[in-house]
Amino acid sequence: MTQKSSPRQKIQRRPVHGVLLLDKPLGLSSNQALQKAKWLLRAEKAGHTGTLDPLATGVLPLCFGAATKFSQLQLDADTTYEAILLLGQKTTTADAEGDVIETRPVPEITPELLAAVTQRFTGPLAQIPPMYSALKKDGKALYEYARQGIDVERQARHITIFRLEMVPVADVRAPALRITVSCSKGTYIRTLGEDIGEALGCGAHLGALRRIETGGFVATQCITLAALEAMTEAQRDACLLPPQLLVAAYPSVTLDADNAGRFLSGVRRRGQWGDAAPLVQVYGSAPAAFLGSAHIVADELIPQRLLSPVEIQDILLAAQRAAEVSVPVSTAESSAPADTGSFQH
Repeated sequence: MTQKSSPRQKIQRRPVHGVLLLDKPLGLSSNQALQKAKWLLRAEKAGHTGTLDPLATGVLPLCFGAATKFSQLQLDADTTYEAILLLGQKTTTADAEGDVIETRPVPEITPELLAAVTQRFTGPLAQIPPMYSALKKDGKALYEYARQGIDVERQARHITIFRLEMVPVADVRAPALRITVSCSKGTYIRTLGEDIGEALGCGAHLGALRRIETGGFVATQCITLAALEAMTEAQRDACLLPPQLLVAAYPSVTLDADNAGRFLSGVRRRGQWGDAAPLVQVYGSAPAAFLGSAHIVADELIPQRLLSPVEIQDILLAAQRAAEVSVPVSTAESSAPADTGSFQH
């Protein structure tokens, strides 16, 4: 007689507010990593701030609760990557997950050659997005067309490479370069790697990719899923950063209790706020709490994204609890990737 398995216990969700800096592991999509962290935190609402390919590891800011109201700002953030570029072979996907479609001899990689190619790919560029991407054409992702062998015309995007460093490294798979790229939003590192390979005359594809910084958040601040899983719920909560860190780069305004209450009701406040500003972070003075974002026009503080009174209270209480919790695994220790050996020094 077959014994029926007991139904899986339903997770009791709860309001969680803040930013979790996750070191995304190799092989998981950004959404899979998000869902795992959301389950561990029992969070009601969550979202990520731009995707990383399953091949990529590294900094993936996850937003929970009130923090999701400001996640859009991270989508526009500049980013820094480290990658291993394998020379002499092109693949269908421009990375190690694709099939090899072309093999060519690799020339001598001299400092002069690297300097010339580095200069060529630094600064403003027009980049054609790859077919293996999530961009949509007629409501269908480009990678779906690619899997059917259909090549779709794509418009070039204007991007900027702020910094590009390339150093030859030993790799058992092929002659290789370690590249470090600081770039604007919308840059495809796979395409950049493929273009560099063409400029070197041998073709190339990515062997590994790691995001080491985005929007001011760096890999040494991140925590792995394995470390998060080993913690108690209170310790996981203590790993959350406050939502206002997503707007920390912008000027701040502090309101007294009366003006703070009116601001949270969506009412514009008039005062000597200084020059016009497209975005400011707004705080209350009693208690000292983050209220949301606004913009300033003609001495008027105009509300944009607001926290609710309940969210503000939850965040203040969570900060008090976090101050009393000891987290056994430091974020710096947990950030070293166990599955990206190509980046070990």
